[in-house]
Amino acid sequence: MSNSDLSVMNTTQELESFAPVSGANPKVILSVEELNALNVRSNRPGWLQLAGHLAVMGVSGYLWGTNRDHLSIALPALVVYGFSIASMFAPMHEFVHRTVFTHYRLNDLMAWLTGLLSFYNSTFYRRYHKWHHRYTRVPNKDPELTDLEPTNLRNYLLIISGLPWWIGKLQGHFSMAFGQFQDCPFIPEAAQKEITRSTRLQLAVYGIAIAVSLIFKQPWFFVYWLLPLAVGQPILRFILLAEHTECSRDNNFLTNTRTTLTGWPIRFLMWNMPYHAEHHLYPSIPFHALPLAHQKLSDRFTHVDGGYMKVNRNIITAMKRVAV
Repeated sequence: MSNSDLSVMNTTQELESFAPVSGANPKVILSVEELNALNVRSNRPGWLQLAGHLAVMGVSGYLWGTNRDHLSIALPALVVYGFSIASMFAPMHEFVHRTVFTHYRLNDLMAWLTGLLSFYNSTFYRRYHKWHHRYTRVPNKDPELTDLEPTNLRNYLLIISGLPWWIGKLQGHFSMAFGQFQDCPFIPEAAQKEITRSTRLQLAVYGIAIAVSLIFKQPWFFVYWLLPLAVGQPILRFILLAEHTECSRDNNFLTNTRTTLTGWPIRFLMWNMPYHAEHHLYPSIPFHALPLAHQKLSDRFTHVDGGYMKVNRNIITAMKRVAV
């Protein structure tokens, strides 16, 4: 068996492990031929998308760093730069699925690097996210259901601020670095040492970046990563909140996930994640094929909404209705 065959076999096994354990049968929606056409792997779209994302980050970061005395340029640049860093979560998510590139080890490397930028640990997130896909919106099984929910306006604003996310990431990273996985049933014992090593390396990189800033007496770590990420997180929270909020709490992935129709800039920086219902129905489809999948599948989903402003308004309205 060739290395190429092994790569395909490993990738196929990984994709199958993300499949839901029950619910609507996707095999009766798309034919095998249609799904195979959508599932085609290609390195070129991934490299082009990554280059474009990094270009946005580089240009906006340059404008932010060189125009801090001109707020009319600096502030918009900071918002774009901050969101381009925070939205590195999106390629990390795609790389974790190992659908961006044809070789799974390249996907793993890029997942770790994009996670480093977005303050996620991809080695941990792969196991966490696998359970989220297998048990989407199933109470006591989907790990995402342990996050704070927007049950009232106070909780909603707290979520959007990103503060619970920062606290959770800091606590989680340090717990994993010390090998503490008591609250992580989705982490098999065999994977714990790998995650601990990965997290320690990630924290070491941050430590080195802080040390370099201190040695040169420059606020680089704060100005070019910490502050921008803090600015970008509320935008990312605003987007991610739309994926499952107010959707059904069951294993029917035609009703438990939302696709949000939005403009090209958001779709680009989020690597087509707004087509989220399509992604959950068929996690094997690469990001670049999701728009075509949407054309074939959109009429099957309960939640296909126009714009993140509309979705978040509906979430707030639903909170008020419950409160009454």
